Amino acid sequence: MLESLRRIVQEVNSAQNLPQVLDIMVREIKGAMKVDACNIYLYSPAQSKHVLMATCGLNPAAVGRVSLDVKEGLIGLVRERAEPVNVEDAQTHQRYRFVSDTDEVKFHAFLGVPIIHYRKVLGVLVIRQSMVRKFDENEESFLVTLAAQLSGTIVHAAAHNDTHHLFVEKNADGQFLVGLPGSPGIAVGTVVVVYPPSDLDAVPDRLTENPQIELTHFAAAVEAARQEMQNLAQKLSTTLPKEDRALFDAYMLMLKSDALIGKTQERIKAGNWAPGALRQTVQEHSRVFHQMDDPYFQERAQDLEDLGRRILKHLQTTDTTVVKYPERTVLVGEDISAAMLAEAPHEKLVGVISGSGSGSSHVSILARGMGLPAVMGVEDLPVSRMEGEAVILDGYVGRIYLSPSESMLNEFTRMAREEKEMVRGMEALNDLPAVTLDSHHVPLYANTGLLADIAPSLGVGAEGIGLYRTELPFFIREHFPGEEEQRQIYRQVLEKFSPRPVVLRTLDIGGDKMLPYFPISEANPFLGWRGMRITLDHPEIFLVQLRAMMHAAEGLNNLHILLPMITNVIEVDESLKLIEQGYQELIQEKVAVTKPKIGVMIEVPSAVYMADAISKRVDFLSIGTNDLTQYILAVDRNNSRVAFLYDSLEPAVLQALVQTIAAGHRNYTPVSVCGEMAGDPAGALLLLGMGVDSLSMSAASLPRIKWVIQSFKKSDAELMVEEVLQMEHAEQVRSFLYKKLEAADLGRLVRPWK
Repeated sequence: MLESLRRIVQEVNSAQNLPQVLDIMVREIKGAMKVDACNIYLYSPAQSKHVLMATCGLNPAAVGRVSLDVKEGLIGLVRERAEPVNVEDAQTHQRYRFVSDTDEVKFHAFLGVPIIHYRKVLGVLVIRQSMVRKFDENEESFLVTLAAQLSGTIVHAAAHNDTHHLFVEKNADGQFLVGLPGSPGIAVGTVVVVYPPSDLDAVPDRLTENPQIELTHFAAAVEAARQEMQNLAQKLSTTLPKEDRALFDAYMLMLKSDALIGKTQERIKAGNWAPGALRQTVQEHSRVFHQMDDPYFQERAQDLEDLGRRILKHLQTTDTTVVKYPERTVLVGEDISAAMLAEAPHEKLVGVISGSGSGSSHVSILARGMGLPAVMGVEDLPVSRMEGEAVILDGYVGRIYLSPSESMLNEFTRMAREEKEMVRGMEALNDLPAVTLDSHHVPLYANTGLLADIAPSLGVGAEGIGLYRTELPFFIREHFPGEEEQRQIYRQVLEKFSPRPVVLRTLDIGGDKMLPYFPISEANPFLGWRGMRITLDHPEIFLVQLRAMMHAAEGLNNLHILLPMITNVIEVDESLKLIEQGYQELIQEKVAVTKPKIGVMIEVPSAVYMADAISKRVDFLSIGTNDLTQYILAVDRNNSRVAFLYDSLEPAVLQALVQTIAAGHRNYTPVSVCGEMAGDPAGALLLLGMGVDSLSMSAASLPRIKWVIQSFKKSDAELMVEEVLQMEHAEQVRSFLYKKLEAADLGRLVRPWK
């Protein structure tokens, strides 16, 4: 069974579209389980019915024509229970519904299992047998396993197919794919697909204006791959036996074959660019190999895919194609990276859609900082078919609309225009402080890590920098930057904001932030060697950065130093000793430095419980709600599979915030919040009521939060906190806060259009 399972999953995953996926499933499952029929019913939200979409054993003419109401028959029973229904004689069951068009009168045994994707029942996978009998436990388990493994493949194939309406939600606004809110805002634009190098599956189809140039590039890439194979064969000729060297001969033959080379050239001549044509050809032939029973030929699929990646690598190396960015570009990719975002012309960029990530991943944070709407975690995104297509994205609720109608384009264009007008209306707040209706001032600072963000931060009235991420100079170099190099960067930031305070966070790498020249390989990086754990283990790196920071502040005296990922007081004490050492070294070198204020980031649960002891040792606390939420809820914020569980308004997180703020204030230590919660209007309202001393956020979020603070009394926010702390889940909290914002005529900040 395990071998059958592996083969079926592999074959289905290589299919190109939804009909192929479903046909392969029913045919292979019927054969592997030795049953008389296998059928797949898929749920259509538009019709509220289960539609027979594939069969091997029933009347094939019934496919697409036969449907059952959502609660009708044994199919409806499987959906209701969301678990297998195993009946020895279906025709005697009270829920059985006979459909004459299917020719199913001869079948008795019935086993149906739900096809579930992210808690939603997509449909039902059914096997039937003519005899009266109950399927055994092993058969049931096998079918459940197949349905679970293949649910994602079905959805992904559907998103590439005209029948994808079966899987996307539908309301009065039309059909849309659902992701996760990444950055608020509405964007209407044209798709430009970006993808990582040498990832054949991620390459989009793209029309070429000059097939001859593409053919020339393809020929050069094939020749480069052939030369590469030849060099490898020669290099290994003395170490590999003759029979093993035959693999390279097979590669050389494939590089001359009409199946690979000729078919790709045909597709280029038909109008696809070389990388897209290569992807189509490799996938087509790989699928044929995967369908073969002989393990030898199945292995050849892997050889073909490897060769395809090698050709693609050379295509990308020699590719001189200039990416054309429309005036309103929406950047789309399976996994958008910060570098991809940075490479696109910012003046033409209006939105971001990523197949992975979540609202708290670093690309989302960067998008918010740039004021770009973003939708993340759209796992079933038909990326290869989206190049050049019109798209609408709603970053408030996490929806994207593919190929929208003209009326929808007009409606969302109007919404985007109104949103811009709202943002322009907030410009009058730029020079005003954030003061509540009962005269309580809340300093608002900016989060940044780019020198380019300084002017926008000052422009919206930031009273300082609450979090300057110092990692960027480390990421863009091939080695650790030296002390003078760092000093010059920090000096620019400190000078631009002087006399306003600037909080420089020490190097925070590890987790999902790896330096290319300092690789860290760990099974669980978020619970591993990161933040202060690394810098305390490498004082030679830490001291250089500390000296650069303090030296950069000479004569300005507006430097604050923030220590990330602190988990216990020993780390605080060791850090303070090294800071003192760096300070004394500069004094001895006759540098006129002033000892900066030192703060600790509270972003792990242990630091929350030790906040009393920590706050006695430092000058301020800064709560990093992004990681704190992640660690309290045990949710990887970059994993779209569980990102819906990530919410800083969860009561457990709120209790941790209250406890930390109280500990700081007991020791007369100011407490700031520098996580994304500070830039969320609902979150900021709660933080105001909790008594946070300052908030730090992206420059794009700052005007919205200032508007919130100016619209409420602190005393009213305190009463809201008392009420919220009695609630038991985040949905209650958010609904309550949204109603308060709407009552204050601020509903547009969180839900501009219902």
